[in-house]
Amino acid sequence: MLGRKFLVEQKQCCGKGCFMCPYLPRHKQGSNKIMNQMGYACINETLAKQKPKVYTGRSMIKRTFKAKGIEYASQLGLDNCKDLLTIVKWNNENGFKFFRITSNLFPWSSEYNLSDMPDYKEICNVLSNVGKYVKENQMRITSHPGPFNVLTSPHPHVVTNCIKDLSIHGEVFDLIGLTRTPYNKINIHIGGAYGDKPSAMKRFCTNFHRLPDSVKSRLSVENDDKASMYSVRDLYDNVYKVIGIPIVFDYHHHKFCTGDLSEQEALELAMSSWPSDIIPVVHYSESRSKEYEDPKIRPQAHSDYVLDYIDTYGNEVDIMVEAKAKELAVLRYKKIHDIL
Repeated sequence: MLGRKFLVEQKQCCGKGCFMCPYLPRHKQGSNKIMNQMGYACINETLAKQKPKVYTGRSMIKRTFKAKGIEYASQLGLDNCKDLLTIVKWNNENGFKFFRITSNLFPWSSEYNLSDMPDYKEICNVLSNVGKYVKENQMRITSHPGPFNVLTSPHPHVVTNCIKDLSIHGEVFDLIGLTRTPYNKINIHIGGAYGDKPSAMKRFCTNFHRLPDSVKSRLSVENDDKASMYSVRDLYDNVYKVIGIPIVFDYHHHKFCTGDLSEQEALELAMSSWPSDIIPVVHYSESRSKEYEDPKIRPQAHSDYVLDYIDTYGNEVDIMVEAKAKELAVLRYKKIHDIL
């Protein structure tokens, strides 16, 4: 799953380019078919149904935070981190080497410094154990901060809040011990167009340089699902060429914002923006309206499961499946397509 250069440096690959190398490329035994890693995002439906429930989304409303403060936020955050370790172990035991962690490990984290949490020392220890397990088992961890992270905004307070939130993501990834590369990407949409896409993209590139290295080194951007927003072509010409950060190709979004590129052309253009020693990430989902044959459902809404074959056009990528059924969608897809 890791790039050959990285694996050689870590002494995990002989580096001789063996045809059946278990690291890169990944082949199904006895064939030339590349075995792309498939992951899911944030919630493990299997573990969430257990008693006690295993999940990383413990939170509270603002009124509760004001009443109980950082002490309660710290307690919830510690419990979330402990369950993150449980989920990561389950993933490895069940063939999932690729996982997107929640952006909400620590409730209302924008209101305090993580290091001020009463349970900070124990939290650091748990997250360090997550990182050690991930590294030992050659797993890939990423994140996708929310849509309110808008570096294109013309409003200074919006950009300031965005930088703060992204900085927290970088801090958490550092506490886990994840690489400061797009291998452990922190992925965002670049934000609104504000009636002037060229100027908005310039603001994004300018504000990018205000981010800490913990974020800049991991940041990636993703194409949008509205024709008035940002296509892969827009991002390649106006973001990648300026600041050099990689593009995550989203199959579903591309259907609504093509930039006059075919699916294969957009995929491969996005892939070309990635460092040569890191396998690119793509996002895959399908229309919920198609799945339920209901035209009243917004076509951009994600389906529960994956109905179609995911065509990577012979390219090696790590596929983040954004279906609502999470790991169950991936397991069903693998069963249908006889993927080990």
